[in-house]
Amino acid sequence: MPSTAAKAPQEPDASLTHGLKQRHLSMIALGGVIGAGLFVGSGAGIAAAGPSIVLAYTLSGVLVMLVMRMLGEMSAAYPSSGSFSAHAERAFGPWAGFTVGWSFWVLLCTAVGLEGIGAAKVVTGWLPGTPEWAWVALFMVVFCVTNLAAVKNFGEFEFWFAALKVGAIVLFLVLGVLAIAGVLPGTHSPGTANLTGHGGFFPGGGEGLVVGLLASVFAYGGLETVTIAAAESEDPVRGVARAVRTAMWRIALFYVGSMAVIVTLVPWDSKAVVEKGPYVAALDELGIPGAGQLMNVVVLVALLSAMNANVYGASRIAYSLVGRGLGPGTLGRVSGGVPRPAVLASSVFGFVCVALSYWRPDDVFPWLLNMIGAVVLVVWAFVAASQLRLRRALEREAPERPAVRTWAFPYLTWVALAGMAAILVLMAREPDTRVQLYWTGGMTLVLAGVGYGWQKVRARV
Repeated sequence: MPSTAAKAPQEPDASLTHGLKQRHLSMIALGGVIGAGLFVGSGAGIAAAGPSIVLAYTLSGVLVMLVMRMLGEMSAAYPSSGSFSAHAERAFGPWAGFTVGWSFWVLLCTAVGLEGIGAAKVVTGWLPGTPEWAWVALFMVVFCVTNLAAVKNFGEFEFWFAALKVGAIVLFLVLGVLAIAGVLPGTHSPGTANLTGHGGFFPGGGEGLVVGLLASVFAYGGLETVTIAAAESEDPVRGVARAVRTAMWRIALFYVGSMAVIVTLVPWDSKAVVEKGPYVAALDELGIPGAGQLMNVVVLVALLSAMNANVYGASRIAYSLVGRGLGPGTLGRVSGGVPRPAVLASSVFGFVCVALSYWRPDDVFPWLLNMIGAVVLVVWAFVAASQLRLRRALEREAPERPAVRTWAFPYLTWVALAGMAAILVLMAREPDTRVQLYWTGGMTLVLAGVGYGWQKVRARV
């Protein structure tokens, strides 16, 4: 094995505080799987795939579960705020850590701007006439200040945001199951009519299932934050191990369970599924008053939670990259246990994205969105490839060390890589996702080239 596989990257994490408690980490792990993509974005997947969206979320959920298991194995053995970027560097060298780290940083920073715009649209719906940009600016300032303070502030915000999201979706699932069972007062059970009627279980055929599968893959983005946060928890190894071990039931309950309840209660071809969002459509079907406004509150919380988590995650990824010599040194300064220049840089990028969406909505911003469209698959591919190398090295050097182990190694790792390759092929077949694939591929190649050049320069110094 080349020396890069065994050589550990120089970690800067000693300067960070360990202010996240186990309750913070547990709730971040729970809340990380409940985003605005699930509450709103899943409507397009249902409209395309029909009831087979349950199968799509199950298949992509299995893939995500394997990725999280692999990432958890490495993060428990080598806790780092750089997470998968540090693991890629440990496995393949600085160029790999540079490529996946800065790709993910661009993804998170761009997402902050998107989520700010989405949250502002919800608020201006309640307060028409108020300027959208002012709300975006307010949200950005709040979360920038929150992340500039002690990490426990981030943990507290995420704890309560996640608690609200978890409570809302659990209540939705309970009401939905009671309605399906025919025991919810004022409702009647639809039975299996919506699953077998209106074109059957596969109304969109194979193409519909493919669209639903692609939508479900990108809805799972955000799970990686818990392994970044683990490095600043009181007990990184135990915390990340517990979070990863519960990933299976969280994915099954929140994603697959939700989709099953929705397509059972509501006809998949109902316009309300896309126009109002699938959860609002399901609650309206149950005749619950004020359902739309209730879910708007939940969506707002989900968007604000994502903004908070993404500012945090972007700043820690940038800090780790700089600390390992893979970025400008000014971003690596720490004060009060917080990498404040990295927080500011990540927040500024969010403001820039918002400005671009205002000034050049027809070209620049869609270009940015296309560029980050498939970054999550790049990250997952690096996770799987890194785990293939590091697991073998770890078994030789410290076989007792992993607190989390990937099942059936290396076979399931190869299965996961094959699944990612299949998704890339499916993306290449669809016109909309093909553009994202090309732009993300171009950005990844550019970053890989810059990272390789950086690595060569460092080797000569």
